[in-house]
Amino acid sequence: MHHYSKCSNFTWNGTLKELGNYSSSERVRASMSAPGSSSGLEVLLSTLQNAGDIESTLNILNVLDELLSAGTDRRITYMISKGGSEALLNALVTTARTISPNFTILLPLLHLLAKVGHRDRRIGMKAEKAEAVLPTLTLLKQNVKHTRRTAACLWVLQVFCSSVTTATLLGQNRGLDVIFRLIPPHTTRHKRTVKAAIDALAALLCSRANVRAAVAKGYVSALLKLYEDWHNKDPDHETIPIRLALLHCLHQTTRCSAGRDALVAQGGISLLYHTTQTCLASNGLESLVEPAVQLMRKCYPKCPLPLTSDQSVYTFPLPGRPTDTAPRPQDVSFEDDSDDDIENEEADCGKEYDDDLESDVNKLRSRPEPDRPLEQLGQYVRLCPELHHDFQDLDSDSEVDSSSDEEGLLNEDFRTDGRSRVNLRDSPSHSPLEHPVSTVEGDQDGKGEPPENHLQACDFHSHFLSSASVKQDSHPSMVDRLLEKHGACIPHHDPRMYTAAAALTKSIPEYSILAFPDFWGHLPPQSKEPMAGRKPNVQRKKVFEDVQRLLNPEDVIDEVVFDLEDPSSQGSPDHSDSLSFFSKFECGNLRKAVHVRSHEYDLILNADANCSQHHQWFYFEVSRMAANVPYRFNIINCEKANSQFNYGMQPVLYSVREALEGRPNWLRTGTEVCYYRNSFCPSRGQKSSSFYTLTFTVTFKHNEDVCYLAYHYPYTYSALQSHLQVLQRSVDPRKLFFRQQSLCVTLAGNPCPLVTITACPSSKSWKDLHQLRNRPCVVLTARVHPGESNASWVMKGTLEFLCSSDPVAEALREAYIFKIIPMLNPDGVINGTHRCSLNGEDLNRQWMKPDPVLSPTIYHAKGFLYYLNSIGKTPLVFCDYHGHSRKKNVFLYGCSVKETVWQSGSAVNTATLKEDPGYRTIPKTLDRIAPAFSFNSCNYLVEKSREATARVVVWREMGVLRSYTMESTYNGCDQGVFKVCVPLPSLLRGGRVS
Repeated sequence: MHHYSKCSNFTWNGTLKELGNYSSSERVRASMSAPGSSSGLEVLLSTLQNAGDIESTLNILNVLDELLSAGTDRRITYMISKGGSEALLNALVTTARTISPNFTILLPLLHLLAKVGHRDRRIGMKAEKAEAVLPTLTLLKQNVKHTRRTAACLWVLQVFCSSVTTATLLGQNRGLDVIFRLIPPHTTRHKRTVKAAIDALAALLCSRANVRAAVAKGYVSALLKLYEDWHNKDPDHETIPIRLALLHCLHQTTRCSAGRDALVAQGGISLLYHTTQTCLASNGLESLVEPAVQLMRKCYPKCPLPLTSDQSVYTFPLPGRPTDTAPRPQDVSFEDDSDDDIENEEADCGKEYDDDLESDVNKLRSRPEPDRPLEQLGQYVRLCPELHHDFQDLDSDSEVDSSSDEEGLLNEDFRTDGRSRVNLRDSPSHSPLEHPVSTVEGDQDGKGEPPENHLQACDFHSHFLSSASVKQDSHPSMVDRLLEKHGACIPHHDPRMYTAAAALTKSIPEYSILAFPDFWGHLPPQSKEPMAGRKPNVQRKKVFEDVQRLLNPEDVIDEVVFDLEDPSSQGSPDHSDSLSFFSKFECGNLRKAVHVRSHEYDLILNADANCSQHHQWFYFEVSRMAANVPYRFNIINCEKANSQFNYGMQPVLYSVREALEGRPNWLRTGTEVCYYRNSFCPSRGQKSSSFYTLTFTVTFKHNEDVCYLAYHYPYTYSALQSHLQVLQRSVDPRKLFFRQQSLCVTLAGNPCPLVTITACPSSKSWKDLHQLRNRPCVVLTARVHPGESNASWVMKGTLEFLCSSDPVAEALREAYIFKIIPMLNPDGVINGTHRCSLNGEDLNRQWMKPDPVLSPTIYHAKGFLYYLNSIGKTPLVFCDYHGHSRKKNVFLYGCSVKETVWQSGSAVNTATLKEDPGYRTIPKTLDRIAPAFSFNSCNYLVEKSREATARVVVWREMGVLRSYTMESTYNGCDQGVFKVCVPLPSLLRGGRVS
């Protein structure tokens, strides 16, 4: 945003020598200009107030002017500290109140006062105290025909208005009218005085009372006409400062809603738009463009979102709460949607001392009592099977039964051939992949399935990948034939197994359709992808395009082509030239799509279930496109004030056509990507609330393709379930103990998996079993915030690495027992929410006192940690995986008493505090060996607003020294070898240093 500096408003830079109205016979030497002693300056100031003759006064003013002009602003500050402002004000009052004021003295006095007052923040209050404000206004009224005197008075009044009360006082005494009358239409004369008048008017408008008065007097319309006149009659661009000052005045008058409404009513947006287009065509007018653009954005009429309600489309009846009770407003004080850079867990300290930091040493060091009796912890014995397993298989060559608590979720008949591919011929004939084929292109004559070489991308639209079982058919289904032709080629992914898992996944809308990328799987990019470059002025271009909507309403189509609340709109649109959208599948989020102009669509995201906030994650399908046509997508209800989309991040795209041709990849896509505040407001909420637009343009490669767009690489709950099954079947149970169990069942009835990974003992000897059962535990969790899908990819890499034959992984398994909860918020992930679970709450703010009914995964995760603590197996490390939408790189947040107390500004002497520095060991190690890791981004502060997060609760209540939140960027790195967007392979190796 363009800022107006006070410095640019004051144009007097000369000394009193330029006035030529005084005798130079007693001019001081240069040696007198140096600040010799404080008493010398004080004598000069005292003499100035008591001087009785003109020559003495002029000489003193000359000395002061020489002193201030020869040095830096430090001399002015020094003079102010010695009462210089008061002395000048008193001299001004004394001279101005004479019957016939002597401008031989007043003119240099006003110039000097303007110069000093410009550096004195309290000059307005001092002027009021000295009763110099109204005499100066009177001098202006009396000398409007004398341009030099007028300019000097205006400069002084401008600095007086640094105080709002002074500006209000001037407005109450008709100062607005006096000054406004001094601003003429375009003229080539006295431009310096005109500029001074406009600057003084802008300064007066710092008072809201003056703004309201100016709007009521019609100044907005008059200022617009003045700006247009000065613009049209300045072909040589000689009056740019005056035009810029007029824009400043318009900015000031639009500080209230009445001023903004007046500007719109008077055609101000149209005027600003067209004058700005002229400025863009001329060199040297850039300084006018930005403030004009910001003025248009500021005054663009607020428009409610085209929704029937701000509440989420998805509601879930909560146990113990009436179904007709509206969800309570969300407390967003902990969120990262403020102007500060706060993300999930942490905020950079912008002040010398952060009031949010916990400064009570006793509270930091105290260990609260458990929130449940010890007797209740017995239920978690089953989650430590490695401590009770007899390892009978170690004496036999036969394979052990590695079934898990979740085995029943997936089809037991799935088998793989010797090449680790799904053997489709072994699949049961009633596979859930079968679907009605009468609607598929190529089978309309009812004579059977189309030949394989006629399969098109549009045939595999998500509507035909039903996850629900349907009637049997004597012919193999299209998807069966597709798998026979292409085979399952994605490592650790089995499409049939995924479908079986998805069929058992419970969701609010009862999904019956699979998104093709989740079903088919995808391969990571083959190389690192650089962050997208951003062309200059992209945001400005988008703002201009948005302004054109207002100016040319006849071009707006305004057709709803998809509405999650209206099933009739979820098919093909009425007009063949519109794109088709769909999002009613696992992890999907798109509430509404509106065709606003040719090849441009406004998209509205669905709020988190049972609340009206948290719009960020998106994942939807788009089809019926034409190739090589740029389509603009505007997601118009984002909430965060800034985003990595302004710094090289792009959405990701998956093409079904490309996947069928052997390139199943999610690719970063989009040109002209930017993120900015828009004019939309909640449909029923406060109009003062702001939304932000993420806009990007996509040019599709193929006609009639089916594509998917997402905020980040999606990772569904069903993908996790099938991945764990594939992973379990891939390990050697005689060497690696891998056990998947259910921690608990979520609100919606989905199991929350818990995985145990460690090395099997070398034998059944007491010594080997004792070594196993005395291994320390490491607890890892992820995906408490559903929109942070990158956390799941890092967790996926962690799981695959820990189950691999890498020597480092083998050593880790032999040294530690890993307890992993890869998805703490399954319901949120399944239903496409960004931050909350079905209870409408952020689960990472429930750890202090989790509700066993409304937050079961947190309640039982905490209970399991209590259990480990009670049996003497307190985790050596606890780490909660997150994603960060505003920062780059990977980094850790930990907990430290000493660092928190020191940063909080507490009076406690931190040198006397004793603390184990081991919490820094892992960050320092990662900084040495992991190129994507940033030690400088880590911090270890305990904030009051984060006291209910996993990191802090596990550190404080369980005594885990190394309790961390690990943040992984959505975008990329700004350091080292990964100084590009993080490629998916890097995320998949999240558990490995590479």
